[in-house]
Amino acid sequence: MQTGLIMLCLAYLLSQFFRAFLAVLATFLERDLGAGADDLAFASGLWFLSFALMQLPLGWLLDRSGPRRTASALLLLGGGGGAALFALATTPAHVSAAMFLIGIGCAPCLMASYYIFAREYPPAKFATLGSLMLGVGSLGNLIASYPVALAAETIGWRASLWSVSALSVLVALGIFLKVRDPAPSDSEEKGTVLDLLKMPVMWAILALMFVMYAPTGAVRGLWIGPYLSDVFGLAPSQIGTASLIMGISMIIGTLTFGPLDRIFGTRKWVIFAGNFGSALTMLALAFFIGTSATLSIAIMATAGFLGGTYAVMIAHGRAFCPPHLVGRGVTLVNLAGIGGVGLMQFVSGRIHESMQGTATVTAPYATIFGFFGFALLAGSLIFLFAKDNVD
Repeated sequence: MQTGLIMLCLAYLLSQFFRAFLAVLATFLERDLGAGADDLAFASGLWFLSFALMQLPLGWLLDRSGPRRTASALLLLGGGGGAALFALATTPAHVSAAMFLIGIGCAPCLMASYYIFAREYPPAKFATLGSLMLGVGSLGNLIASYPVALAAETIGWRASLWSVSALSVLVALGIFLKVRDPAPSDSEEKGTVLDLLKMPVMWAILALMFVMYAPTGAVRGLWIGPYLSDVFGLAPSQIGTASLIMGISMIIGTLTFGPLDRIFGTRKWVIFAGNFGSALTMLALAFFIGTSATLSIAIMATAGFLGGTYAVMIAHGRAFCPPHLVGRGVTLVNLAGIGGVGLMQFVSGRIHESMQGTATVTAPYATIFGFFGFALLAGSLIFLFAKDNVD
């Protein structure tokens, strides 16, 4: 099982890479394919949307077929095939199609391991184990920063994508050979995700989950690149360094927040504190939008750190799920988080497009970051009505 979890961690590393590398490749894709920031926002949104749409059938597949076959098949076809399609892209539409396919392939990478944690380990350890998997897998976020910029400048972005495609195929085969499916649930109860949606306790959780990942997922995944390039004139290598700094802060935040529910005896207030703080930092970024690149990078890194409550949130939602619906429960909560980023990324792209040609170059980005900040602030306030649970 340990070797299998390592393979799933590598798969999640690839998932983190795929959701973040567009920010660093933006300059190259605009030069070679004519893909502007609006095109890449659409492509990034498609990744999150296809990822989110897969969560409902994924929950059923995990409960019925187990994580081994589910994760290996989807990563092989979606991750390996999608990266190959990206490497062959000649238009922005090809990039969008590739990102949609890659999102499907990445959908089970984290949830397969979370399913194993939920079924094989004590509930009280779920948040810590989930944060550890999230933190280690987030190294893919770092690889999608300066190393990608360096690879694109040396061997080219197409060769880089071919390499990632091959790696995806190898990891998928490793999952198929090494992951051991948990024993089937002893419960004879039947149910669907609708049973979870009928539980009032889930709705405040889902409301915050819908907006909590956008400040880190959307900004680190795309907007950090165009923003620093357009407003401060940073080169791709400098943007890669900034992305690396934000990625490191996200990992530190994830590992820091993971065990806090057991330390403080509460999940609700750990989650609220992190997300409320993240909302305030995004609003601060909008306010100080053109002050200096250093200050902006520091604020984005702070938002990345405070946004490290994702695994704790999954654990919070999982705590209310009956055993026979664990797979569908964790994927439902993940659906809200990833789907929220996808939809908000579409909105951010339209904001950027509609504000092109405004008096200042900072206006579109101030509006985008303000939109993320106010959305997260609203979600945090709704979450105050959530029930606490520490298993």
